[in-house]
Amino acid sequence: MAMKRKLDQNDVPTSVAETDKQSEAAEASFSDLGLDPRLVQAVADQSFQKPTLVQRKAIPLALNGQDVLCKAKTGSGKTAAYVLPILSGILKRKATDSAACTSALILVPTRELADQVFKAIERFAAFCAKDVRAVKLTDKLSDAVQRSLLSTSPDVVISTPARAWHNVNDNSSALSLSKLSYLVLDEADLLLSYGYDQDLEHLSFSVPKGVQTIMMSATLTEEVDKLKGLFYRNQNPTLLDLEEPEGEGEGVTQLYTKCAEDEKFLLAYIIFKLQLIKGKCIIFVADIDRCYRLKLFFEQFGIRSCILNSELPVNSRIHVVEEFNRNVYDIIIASDENEVLGNEEQAQEEDEAEAGDEEEGDAAEGKQSRPKKKRKMSKRDREYGVSRGIDFKNVAAVINFDLPTSASSYTHRIGRTARAGRTGMALSFVIPQDQYRKHMPTTVQTAEKDEKILARIMRQQAKKGKEIKPYNFSTKQVEAFRYRMNDALRAVTKVAIREARTRELRQELLKSEKLKRYFEENPTEMNHLRHDGELRTARQQAHLKHIPDYLLPKEGKQGLTSEDVGFVPLRKHKDGKSRRHHKKGGKGAFKSSRKGDPLKTFKARRKTK
Repeated sequence: MAMKRKLDQNDVPTSVAETDKQSEAAEASFSDLGLDPRLVQAVADQSFQKPTLVQRKAIPLALNGQDVLCKAKTGSGKTAAYVLPILSGILKRKATDSAACTSALILVPTRELADQVFKAIERFAAFCAKDVRAVKLTDKLSDAVQRSLLSTSPDVVISTPARAWHNVNDNSSALSLSKLSYLVLDEADLLLSYGYDQDLEHLSFSVPKGVQTIMMSATLTEEVDKLKGLFYRNQNPTLLDLEEPEGEGEGVTQLYTKCAEDEKFLLAYIIFKLQLIKGKCIIFVADIDRCYRLKLFFEQFGIRSCILNSELPVNSRIHVVEEFNRNVYDIIIASDENEVLGNEEQAQEEDEAEAGDEEEGDAAEGKQSRPKKKRKMSKRDREYGVSRGIDFKNVAAVINFDLPTSASSYTHRIGRTARAGRTGMALSFVIPQDQYRKHMPTTVQTAEKDEKILARIMRQQAKKGKEIKPYNFSTKQVEAFRYRMNDALRAVTKVAIREARTRELRQELLKSEKLKRYFEENPTEMNHLRHDGELRTARQQAHLKHIPDYLLPKEGKQGLTSEDVGFVPLRKHKDGKSRRHHKKGGKGAFKSSRKGDPLKTFKARRKTK
């Protein structure tokens, strides 16, 4: 009896080798990768079913002692891909040599990512905790405390480059790299963009020769090439450029809507008050002030949200992320000051050339060119980052309330959703050029080139085979909510924002510092600490927290959106009148005619005895 061979989509018989590879990938498990049995047990305890593509490829190479440079998308499991082989190597060494030494140094760009890696190591080492000790150096601890932590030579040190170099270069040489076996640069493309150039250069000369080096990155940029030259020197690492295929129905649905500056707030109000988006959501804004403006705006309507920005203390930021992942909060408003600009020099040069042509044209017409304003930089933590690295779980949607200034940053923002094979949605608000600075109280400088950046983003996504579709709202139905939006925006003044920012910071500092020791002794009490309370510095208007039935279309919430393509002018119509008329015959509606006026038709009746 002849054996049948599998056919591919073109009805061509697949080779035996190809079939074997496909079945191997489908049936691969963590126990097949050669890891220490205690680590396999810990992985199973966390209900990890099968290794991801990056884990299947990177772990065997790392266990074999090879240098690895791996590019894989956010949420693909890169942390486990380098943590597991490092822990396995440390356990193997300790079986024959129990001498204490720092074997692994893991460099990360942000404090939040350091905390995430530290917790991942704790989970994976759950069944060998006595044999593996890890320390993170990113909390704002005194030098004496850091020296104390490092004095016992922990097996793994997780740190930002600045903090690591500080302890290596310290007079007491608190961090010794003499017996280092593993060096990891996580989110490698971000390390240089966060200003760690000199720290990394100093560390590269302090790391002994022959150390196994692993770099993980979501993109391959010039920054990664520089780090490759610093740390791999003359060695050629194994390059893994991985693109995990999306399953049917998986991935991010990318949408955009063009609107005026104040209409961002109108649409956000409608989306969250009417719950057009179900599940957890991250809203990205351009700066810290925008965080508080939007939070105070939401408060007017009774919409709860919490804030994440570089000004808040690190303990508060980490706790906000943890509570969000535990489904305590549904909405996080995150400022993305440390944007990922990526390698977009050519696109920027094109924009600059175009701007130069416009200036020449203005000069020929005798117009004076407007001086470029420098963006104000607030006091913030340079080791903060939210669009990359942090593992937000089960995010249903990402809203780019303020469009990022680069296509790379957009890619990393939308990577917060549709992780681990799930679906998600990304909605971006785009300001047309003719609408920029038309509503000064809500304008933001980064919106000036929204349309150019959107075109750049669409080109980049098209190369990946992804489409960004227009998502429009019904003009007639949305316009009915405008007067409520205006009432709420008038209450959110600059003074209210400043007071809210000061109050929030003061409250979070109190929670973070004064109660830190208490929460260490009573960890369950931390669960009662919330970050989404109302600031109440703006004028409160109780009537805004409820939506009258007459504002809703007869079709329900679905009537607010439209399948039409194009710009949605939510302002005024050609006749100059704003559409605020209520639905004819709807509940609570009344006619404007004399006959239908309840005050004109009211008739008094004499009470009969």
